[in-house]
Order: sequence, then C-alpha cells, then structure tokens
Amino acid sequence: MPADHHSSEKLHGLDHLRALAILLVLMYHYRAFKHPAWIDTIGRFGWTGVDLFFVLSGFLISGQLFKEIEKSRDISLKTFFIKRFFRIIPPYLFTLFLYFAFPFFREREWLSSFWKFITFTQNYGLDVINRGTFSHAWSLCIEEQFYLFLPLALLIAVKTKIFRYTVFFALFLILFSLSARWMIWKEWIVPVLDTKGFWKEWYMKIYYPTHTRLDGLAVGVILGYLMQYSSRFKNAVHDNGSRLLVCGVILLGISLWICNDQVSEEASVFGFTFVAVSYGVILLSAVSKSSFLFRWKSYGTAQLAGLSYAVYLSHKGIIHMIQYGLEQSGMETSDNISLLIGLLGCIAGGLLYRLIIEKPSSYFKYRILNRLAKRNN
Repeated sequence: MPADHHSSEKLHGLDHLRALAILLVLMYHYRAFKHPAWIDTIGRFGWTGVDLFFVLSGFLISGQLFKEIEKSRDISLKTFFIKRFFRIIPPYLFTLFLYFAFPFFREREWLSSFWKFITFTQNYGLDVINRGTFSHAWSLCIEEQFYLFLPLALLIAVKTKIFRYTVFFALFLILFSLSARWMIWKEWIVPVLDTKGFWKEWYMKIYYPTHTRLDGLAVGVILGYLMQYSSRFKNAVHDNGSRLLVCGVILLGISLWICNDQVSEEASVFGFTFVAVSYGVILLSAVSKSSFLFRWKSYGTAQLAGLSYAVYLSHKGIIHMIQYGLEQSGMETSDNISLLIGLLGCIAGGLLYRLIIEKPSSYFKYRILNRLAKRNN
C-alpha cells in the first residue's frame, strides 16, 4: 500500500490497479457508515482491495530489491529503510496524532493501545468489536513487518548462496499461511461458530495476523523474481497481456464465488490464496506491453494511486466527520449525494496530506539520500 507510486511511473497499469484497490477499500468500509443500499452489494467484496495492495507491494518492493541485487549483488539497507521511513512514517504518525489528540476524529469510541500502533503490532490481538477505531491500520502493520523482513532475508540469501531458491521460499510462505488458517479454523473458530463472539475470534485469529495473510505479499515477490530473472517468463507476459487479463478476471470471479460467504471454511482457508493468485495474474497483465492496461494513461487513476496511502489512513475519520456535519445540518446521510460528498472529502484529505506531510517528507528524504550518495562516491 505505501509502496512508492513513483517507482511505477512508467507502469501505468499498476496505477490503475492501485486506484482500484483504494476504491474497493472505500466501498467496503463505507458500509460501516450510513450509505445507499447498493453499497452493500458493491462493497461486500471490497475487502479484496487490501489483498490487491499486498500483491502490489510484494511485487514493487521485491522488484526494486531484485534490481539492486542484480546490479551490485548487495542491498543498501540504509538507503532502503530511509526510503521506507519517509514514505510511511510521517503520514502514519500524523494520523495517529489526529486519532489520539482529537477524539472527534474517531469513527468509533475505543482505540488499541498506543504502543501497539507505534510498534506496528496492532494486528495481533486486535479486538475489532470493542477496540475497532483505526482498525484498518492492521494491514499497515503487516506491510511494515514485510518491509523489515524482506530485505534482510534477501541479503542473507545472497550472502549464503541460496538466493536462487527465492521462489520456493515464497511458495512455502503461501503454504504456511494456508495451513495456519486451516489449523486455526479447526482449533479456534469451529468451537465458537454459533456464539456471539464468533466475529471477534475470526477477525483476531484469521483475518488480521501476519502469519495468516502472507499470500498476497508472497505472490508479489514470486512475480517480481520471475520478471527479473526469467527471460522466458517475462517474454511470455509481454506477449500475452490481454489473455492474462481475461484469465485473471475469470480467476477472480471464481475466487469471489468461493468467498461469497467470507467467513465460511472454504473462504477462510483457501479464499485469500485464490484472491492473491487472481490479482497476481491481473498484475502481470498490467505490466505486459501488449495489454491495454499498460498502454492506457489516465490522469485520474494516476492521481488516485498517488493519494491512496493518505486516503487509506484518513478515510474513516473523514467520512465520520462529514456525516456528522451533514446530520447537524439536517441533511440526508444515506443517499448518493452524501456518498459523493464523503468520497470527495476523502480525496481532499489525501490532497491535504500530500501538501503538508508527504511533499515535505519527500524533500527531506531526497536531501538525505543525496548526502548519502555523495559520501559513498
């Protein structure tokens, strides 16, 4: 999710996918507020937007690291973590400030402990029923853990001459997550299927933890590796962009059919894997030179992609405040007009983040990186 959109500035297809991902998330989360009836139908599968973000992050971040390894047989951890810090942390800390300093910004009453947010461990033991405010930060926790683990793991793999097995390690992570979900379903979820605490347990044990949600990131890493190191795979992708898109959409349709009941055993165990693979195939189409997704340039999706991280961070608080303001003004809050106002407010919030947080942060990031480059020359 917080992967630099500049890293894909020539890959317009990835901007389209990132824009789609944030729209899916917005539709999914909007169901928690007053909304038009059609949002329930369109938004019920919006949770897959996070899985699309995971696939994109795995692909983009691993791709950057693979190119660095190919060039120098090494990874500059200092450079990598400087880039990640200035891209992720300032907007995130600003959002935490809003949530903890201004209770009116909160879409619900209770937050998780502050230390869980600042250590990016909030996704473990997250009680979404009683401490559901800013609960969507769970995915940022997973991505931050991924950003910490991946470069270290790849660097060790390079130094120990096992780098060529990267795809097998990523496949192992997918199988590990799938197996973990199956065991958790049997041991923890089945006993509470017919109780009031079912949703709390399902989210806490299956939906939020890192070890159960590695599918999308691992799929992205596999695709990044194959695009970098397999010329046959890369050529096949570039020659079959339209076919990949059709296959990906069909696979996604099958995946959503499997996940029709999101908390069924089939969806809980296999659904995340199927969704990740489906979005992985669609991603390949988006980077294929023969696909219209690759050739289609859109100012709108490019801008929405660039705002996606800020919008993701702030959207619940903004929608909550807008709906409160509309109610105080005596306006309807469940019609299409209020929905449009809410979505425009989210975009305005993203633009504000860009102006006061992301641009200054980017400025300092490049100053530090330039100084580091001069020292190394």
